[in-house]
Amino acid sequence: MCDVLIVGAGPAGAIAALVLARAGARVRLVDRASFPRDKLCGDTVNPGALARLERLGVAGEVVARGLRVDGMVVTGEGGVAVDGRYPAGVYGRAIVRRELDWLLVEAAIAAGCQFEPGVHVRGAAIVDEKSGRAVRGVRVSARGGEAHIDAPITIAADGRRSTIGFGLGFARHPARPRRWAVGAYYDNFKTGVGHPSDPRTGDAGVGHLSDPTREAGTLGEMHVRRGRYIGVAPIPGGLTNVCLVRPSRPGDAGLRDPAALLARELQRDPLLCDRAADARLATAPVVLGPLAVDVDQDAAIDGLLVAGDAGGFIDPMTGDGLRFAVRGGELAAAAALRALAHGWHGIHAQLAAERRAEFSGKWRFNRALRALVASPRAVGAAAVGARVAPGVLARVIAHAGDCHVR
Repeated sequence: MCDVLIVGAGPAGAIAALVLARAGARVRLVDRASFPRDKLCGDTVNPGALARLERLGVAGEVVARGLRVDGMVVTGEGGVAVDGRYPAGVYGRAIVRRELDWLLVEAAIAAGCQFEPGVHVRGAAIVDEKSGRAVRGVRVSARGGEAHIDAPITIAADGRRSTIGFGLGFARHPARPRRWAVGAYYDNFKTGVGHPSDPRTGDAGVGHLSDPTREAGTLGEMHVRRGRYIGVAPIPGGLTNVCLVRPSRPGDAGLRDPAALLARELQRDPLLCDRAADARLATAPVVLGPLAVDVDQDAAIDGLLVAGDAGGFIDPMTGDGLRFAVRGGELAAAAALRALAHGWHGIHAQLAAERRAEFSGKWRFNRALRALVASPRAVGAAAVGARVAPGVLARVIAHAGDCHVR
């Protein structure tokens, strides 16, 4: 018998397990995958996420294995490019999710958590009690049918396609936006962002070249285009993570051949075509979508808490999904400890208030950026603003990186 069952061993679930196990709770962490496992991601731990991992005492291996990231280069159409450095002494790390997630799971195991991979959860186990419906563990696939894992508290940390959240009806894909991500790793993708002249004005753009020899660190890249954006991130081992996010609908022919789709987008982009000319796919592309997931934040069922993307997912344009996951895991663990000690009265309301206080400002910020990318007129206005006041965009980049979070 465990005190807390956690479904999903990504960063939110692993951090929740770590915090709970350190507090003396009996924790069982399950996931359908065998770890280490691959995961589509931008592979960047931003400064805010790294600060949270440092506070938890689990950042050492991330720092040792990851590439230092000193900021972001953001480019727009018409030759605009702004080099946004994080404040002095503040940096992130680039590390593949396969390694990061396993490091966090290992930390949870070392703290006393019981980890079980290869467990396929079918849904929450619902019981009727005097106070109403309650969750008492989960239903899992078993030889010959179905079995139950019983637990007084279950944390759903099973991602943006949460089996528990969608099964209980409090998670859904919104009608708009409907964006999909296509990502892959490339060999021989040239580093450094140039600044071509604006073909209409001859202006050379704004900012500095991303020169990997200039400093110990590197820069992430976000290339904002009309209706889409392309993230580029060097990762350890000499590979480059390239991820395209764009609108799509069911039956979109472009998603049937994601390798060809990525190749076309890179070839037609004036800033990326030369850099990608000799690049080779090192892995098969991965397609993920629709991305956005809305969750009814007022849904409250005794016995169940949510963490990470299972609690709602916004397009990962600013690269702060990992901070949401880490901090969300901490908040869910603290709520579980309160429920174990004092029962469920007020637990969901307090957790919802804590999540709003922690994340609502950044959620609004991300939605504004998402709306900007979707509007050609807004992209054009932002490009003009970047030329006139590049320092403003640099401050936006610092906010996007959660540089204020310590």
